[in-house]
Amino acid sequence: MTQPILSLVDTDPAESAVDAIVIGLHSQPEEDGALLPAAGAESIAAAFDGKLTATLALLGASGAPGEVTKLATLGTISAPLLVAVGLGNEPTGAAPELETLRRGAGAAVRALAGSGTVALALPLPDDADAPPVLRAVLEGALLGSYRFAGYKSKPQKGRRDPVSALHLHVPDAADEAVAAELRRAEVVARSVRLTRDWVNMPPNELRPATFADLVAEAATEAGLGVEVLDFDQLKAGGYGGIVAVGQGSEAPPRLVKLTYTPSGVAEPKRVALVGKGITFDTGGVSIKPAAGMWEMKSDMAGAAAVAAALLAVAALKPGVAVSGYLAIAENMPSGSAYRPGDVITMFNGKRVEVFNTDAEGRMVLGDAMARACADGTDYLFETSTLTGGQVVALGKRIAGLMGSEEATALVQAAGDAVGEPAWPMPLPDDVRKGMESDIADICQTNSSLDRAGHMLQGGVFLREFVAEGVEWAHIDIAGPSYHTGEATGYWTKGGTGVPVRTLLKLIDDLA
Repeated sequence: MTQPILSLVDTDPAESAVDAIVIGLHSQPEEDGALLPAAGAESIAAAFDGKLTATLALLGASGAPGEVTKLATLGTISAPLLVAVGLGNEPTGAAPELETLRRGAGAAVRALAGSGTVALALPLPDDADAPPVLRAVLEGALLGSYRFAGYKSKPQKGRRDPVSALHLHVPDAADEAVAAELRRAEVVARSVRLTRDWVNMPPNELRPATFADLVAEAATEAGLGVEVLDFDQLKAGGYGGIVAVGQGSEAPPRLVKLTYTPSGVAEPKRVALVGKGITFDTGGVSIKPAAGMWEMKSDMAGAAAVAAALLAVAALKPGVAVSGYLAIAENMPSGSAYRPGDVITMFNGKRVEVFNTDAEGRMVLGDAMARACADGTDYLFETSTLTGGQVVALGKRIAGLMGSEEATALVQAAGDAVGEPAWPMPLPDDVRKGMESDIADICQTNSSLDRAGHMLQGGVFLREFVAEGVEWAHIDIAGPSYHTGEATGYWTKGGTGVPVRTLLKLIDDLA
């Protein structure tokens, strides 16, 4: 689905000839919760002759973050509809928190579906703080306007198309730095929206070969290097983990490698991104309960994020070398499926005793991570919907984070900056001891099938496939990658696109 046309303007917001205009609204705790229009809305507030906040209060507005209040302007300003979005308490600095702005812009634009052209007159400081604030507002607005096209045979009653165009009021629309932020926001949002599209597709429409073909086609068009290994090549190449997981399906597995090489950089840092691409996970022979199994169409969210991030890298052209590895398979029960008790030889030669075929993600990722290290890299960032333990421990918004000290610190800082938080977790020796095998190098899970430290078991296993000297991090997005509740902020129901923006911020920071 195409995203709205985005433009910057520096005209008077009160005279903006659009279908709707968005302003921010603060509460003032020290003034008994009195409302205060946020910076950027001064001319609009003046046009209402001092009655704007009183009118909004009568409509129930409180200034709470993400709260949306609509008001017909009746000719008071050029736009026929005014939308006030809550930004929380009056900020002590120049602007509210970035995530508050990001979510507020997303909530307002999402609420204006069907409105056509929308202008945003939200707080944008005219100083060194302006670029990250501008980026937050732009990304929030573009992601909040997302809607999956779906497969309905007839138009849905009451369903309104997303906004077609967004105008953002800024202090200086002609400034090249401001224009650069706009271009970046468009690229990043497009990649996040593509990730959401892939995650939201039904599993019969996105089987391993189809997913690999879609990625390869988009990557080739973007100018990336593309390598796709099919089932026979995977067997011949020693990718035992991917082969084992994928052999139970009539749709064979794939390993996709995408490559970006910067121009004009003599010895660039090398970054490998690895993503889990299980297009549907039944659990295999260790089959999952039926309740909620449909959500396992999202078990390829990590690979989708890595592929979309590489497409953004191709457009943004950072000064680092970036490779993406997508381990794609469908985990199905059948006469040819791998079994508990099997011993699998992985790409790096390690032998794994299988205890639970539903712990398939770590099997395909182990091969992909070992391949990335064999190709040569300085940093390895892997992301996957790996464990239910992540959701139990950290919920649906915060990713689990494990790995080397430097890499995990980089991921946490990047996630905090873009509104995709991740929390560092340990890799204890006793967890590794519990994964000792009597007949192989390591058990795939705790040898007693004890789920204690379930998320940590995944990280401990993956560490076995990272070469010495490589800074690495595992980002478990089992919760944050898929939103099952009502739309909120810039998240719509379904795929969220986490952690595309974190990966791109990491690459920026390393560049």
